[in-house]
Amino acid sequence: MQPDFGRDICGDLANAGAREWLVTNGIGGFACGTVAGMLTRRYHGLLVAALDPPLGRTLLLSKLDEQLGYAGQSYPLFTNAWAADTVEPHGLQHLERFHLEGSTPVWSFACADALLEKRVWMHPDANTTYVRYDLRRATRPVTLELKALVNYRDYHGNTHADDWQMQVTPVAHGLQFQAFDGAVPFYLLSDRAEMTPQHTWYHDFFLSSEAYRGMDAYDDQLYAAHLRATLHPDEALTLVAGTDAAPNLDGTAAYAVRQAYEQEVIERAGDTLPPDVRHLLLSADQFIVRRPLPDNPDGRSVIAGYPWFGDWGRDTMISLPGLTLATGRLEIAAQILRTFARFVDQGMLPNRFPDIGTTPEYNTVDATLWYFEALRAYHAATDDDHLLRDLFPVLREIIDWHQRGTRYQIKVDPADGLLYAGEPGVQLTWMDIKIGDWVGTPRTGKAVEINALWYNALRVMAGFADRLGEPAAAYTTAADQVSAGFARFWNAAADYCYDVIDGPTGADATLRPNQLLAVALPHTPLTEMQQRAVVDICARHLLTSHGLRSLAPADPAYIGRYGGDSRRRDSAYHQGTVWAWLIGPFVAAHLRVYRDRALAQSFLRPLLLHLTGHGVGSISEIFDGDAPFVPRGCIAQAWSVAEVLRAWQLTTDTDLLS
Repeated sequence: MQPDFGRDICGDLANAGAREWLVTNGIGGFACGTVAGMLTRRYHGLLVAALDPPLGRTLLLSKLDEQLGYAGQSYPLFTNAWAADTVEPHGLQHLERFHLEGSTPVWSFACADALLEKRVWMHPDANTTYVRYDLRRATRPVTLELKALVNYRDYHGNTHADDWQMQVTPVAHGLQFQAFDGAVPFYLLSDRAEMTPQHTWYHDFFLSSEAYRGMDAYDDQLYAAHLRATLHPDEALTLVAGTDAAPNLDGTAAYAVRQAYEQEVIERAGDTLPPDVRHLLLSADQFIVRRPLPDNPDGRSVIAGYPWFGDWGRDTMISLPGLTLATGRLEIAAQILRTFARFVDQGMLPNRFPDIGTTPEYNTVDATLWYFEALRAYHAATDDDHLLRDLFPVLREIIDWHQRGTRYQIKVDPADGLLYAGEPGVQLTWMDIKIGDWVGTPRTGKAVEINALWYNALRVMAGFADRLGEPAAAYTTAADQVSAGFARFWNAAADYCYDVIDGPTGADATLRPNQLLAVALPHTPLTEMQQRAVVDICARHLLTSHGLRSLAPADPAYIGRYGGDSRRRDSAYHQGTVWAWLIGPFVAAHLRVYRDRALAQSFLRPLLLHLTGHGVGSISEIFDGDAPFVPRGCIAQAWSVAEVLRAWQLTTDTDLLS
């Protein structure tokens, strides 16, 4: 079922302002905003172009403020929030319906007996946004007047304009904007609108979501163009914003391209999925982006989350099975695996690619280990020995580096075969918050999920070696040693795993969800009794409707609400905040222990209901640890969507329990 709202949501500022939409272009660019049409984040805009795909994201077209003239009356269709929390006008009072058509947001404005539809979508593989207005109902013509508000800034920033003068130049079918000498020019074009250049800065748009995050909450936008068009019933107006000087101005044809693209995405996965899960196929596609390399123009990567994350190694590898294998896009999985193999350095995958600059950051221990599991899942789905043989030398190099030691004291302890990682002031696991020299959840030592991944990687490597006729004994021996050493993680007094052992203060008995990976991964070092104990205690203390808490509520360090300035938010990030992606390991572990597909699948239902909230049609990054588990963080997170898709596939695979 596609998200679809009536006036009870659309006409209420709190509801319509809290729900956000997203469209993407497959190269890192996007458009997003609220159902209300009100800017609440610095990341909101009709065109955030990836000028250095998949990064270099720059806000170009912020919004269009529309005024409808009909039968002698004027109806504002836009809503703006200003300094001191003033909202003017309340254009959402004319919003009768909001729904998604595929991934395309559609607004239906009712003004007397006139009905105007608005759609926003992006052209695949281009920094081009389409906005189309269709007059579906009226007894006489309407006039549509629009103010185009533009910008040119990094999407993480805010604009305080002062005397900034942009160049606004008429061109065929519209206007060209040049923010300053050397800036990439961009265009606003139309099939029929009259455009008049303007140059007036509108100051102090109030961004409530940034205020909640303790960030600069005010932004300026340049009123750079006035547009006017007359529409008769059943006529349409198309506007095109982008960096292409000559895009297709035929809105019907351009929308057909978008719809055909999305139909292919859905068809690749087959037609056996229920409607709510099928919609996640389109959500999954939004995270897959091109990352062209000098010797591989078809390189691919994964945007970790919208609206503010880039492509991260850890998130990409965790997300790969759900985003590509569960959706029938096997060739993209292979392209991602090949792309990241090019960046392996000293046996490590990069943690992230910075928004500015080209040097990847290698500050993660788990991304590399997730690479083995991603390749294992791909090979299990495809039997692609050609790719496996190509990547096997990279895998062998990774194992060698980890055994002899690489950055940040990542090394195998010869005494027990376990993997040690960390040094003061560095955080290498997925609980990776760091502000200056302060690390929010230091986990230096031998972390439980890192060693579950290490054990799994060694078993996978032994299987790969056997498959290719390569020596496998050393990997099997190393895995056997890890299996024996992993027994040190078992906290018999508490009947669950220590989170970290051999750390600066000894063993850490904090109850966290990381131990679930020791049950959920294909190869587990835990006994069946231990597996069940881990699943049960995580279910009782960490499980919520929207994922798992990162810390048990009974812990003195638990924080149940995520918000405030950067320090407060980051302090809560892994101290009780719920993570949606963890539902995947929980469902996999539960299925392994209880072998009941329907029961395991039932844990996914609340997240499917969440598709109508926060990021409409997608799944949020995080939620408050306390009920009612309010969504926070990114409105659309790759591993959240991916793990629901992967877990759904696990619970419907009839061969899994045979």
